[in-house]
Amino acid sequence: MKQRKKFLLGLFISISFLFLSGFSFFNDSEEDQKTEIEFFNQKSEIAQGLRDAGQAFEEENPDVKVTVTTVTARDGQAALLSKFTSGNAPTMMMLGGLPDIDFYKDYLLEMTELKLTDEMLPQLLDAGTLDDKILGLPMGIEGFGFMYNREIFAKAGIDAKEIQSFADFKQAVEILDDKKEELGITEVFAYEGEDENVANHFFANFAASEFDDDNNVAFNAKELNWENGDRMKEYTDLINQHTVQPVITMTHPQSVDDLFFNDEVAMIHQGNWITPALDDMDSSFVQEKLGMLPVFADDDLPGRNVAGSNWVIGVNKTKSDKETQAAIDFLEFLYTSETGEKIISEEFQLVPPTKNLDIDDISAPVSRQLYQEVIDGNAAPMTYKQEPYGFLQSSLAPNFQKYLAGQLSWEEFTKRTSVDFKQMRKVQTVD
Repeated sequence: MKQRKKFLLGLFISISFLFLSGFSFFNDSEEDQKTEIEFFNQKSEIAQGLRDAGQAFEEENPDVKVTVTTVTARDGQAALLSKFTSGNAPTMMMLGGLPDIDFYKDYLLEMTELKLTDEMLPQLLDAGTLDDKILGLPMGIEGFGFMYNREIFAKAGIDAKEIQSFADFKQAVEILDDKKEELGITEVFAYEGEDENVANHFFANFAASEFDDDNNVAFNAKELNWENGDRMKEYTDLINQHTVQPVITMTHPQSVDDLFFNDEVAMIHQGNWITPALDDMDSSFVQEKLGMLPVFADDDLPGRNVAGSNWVIGVNKTKSDKETQAAIDFLEFLYTSETGEKIISEEFQLVPPTKNLDIDDISAPVSRQLYQEVIDGNAAPMTYKQEPYGFLQSSLAPNFQKYLAGQLSWEEFTKRTSVDFKQMRKVQTVD
């Protein structure tokens, strides 16, 4: 009897094992049959939004699995290169500008004839166009300039609409400075001298027209001649005279979250990407207080903000046809479906780069302003994204900090950066 029980128990275990193994096999087989695509993301704040988009896409496309790999922009170039050299290249990737596109051009799918490309604002497409081929699509619209506190300006008796030149801007700064005690502000500005990206954005205001407002001209430029250098110096000296010190140690949290949000300064140089954080602290701040002033970089042009797409998305054409098509389908879902557009607007907190967008659906007034400026052709393009590899980190930012700290003359600053730009471009263009 005991032997029979042992036999039956053994038989039951064996059958159960085979059943479970078979069940697992079929499940694994089902997983293996899925087309896997990977999105390489360099913007950490949208990582969860991308995962949510991937999950929503998978629900409509159960035969596709979407993976999101996120690396911060600081480490993005090295991490992306590592994935390619290790044989694990992603299906879709965020690229920072034409230098990146040029580097990976042999892997990138030409998107000129895609249906999705026709949905994009044509004003943004040159950011991903190389040799007349569209190799990357804009991710979203961002822009920057002088963010100002509308309430403080109103208390000071300043009408922002009447600021139509650098002289007007300077006069407004002097009025704010004279009324600091009355307005309850510590200083006029809280400029982030510690952040190299802010230095790059500030430089961008004065670089666009030197490169004919053309990203490809900027990418192919062999020299930086500082055609608007004198005006940049005027702005820099004015800011440095009226900003919270020490300027070179001013961080983003101090500048934006503390001083600007708490009405202790009237202006910062920043982009519309700060609106989500401000919204989280006080939803009324963005709607009622936040305004944006243009920069008057050229005497023969009206004041402009820099606006466009900081990032473009490329698709890896060396993947299988199934993977490539799945990547295209995912991007179409992201930018043309109601679910995808909602994720871009609400979770990415980006302004969609598409033509069919209802401007009233953009919640932040400064973002609506930037979108309208792009549509009207009044925004300066993001030509700074086409600077040579390493120029920001090893030349522009550190030398600009030295000028702010009084350790370098303006003449020496422009000379050093011009020499570095020329040399770095030579290195970049070596085949």
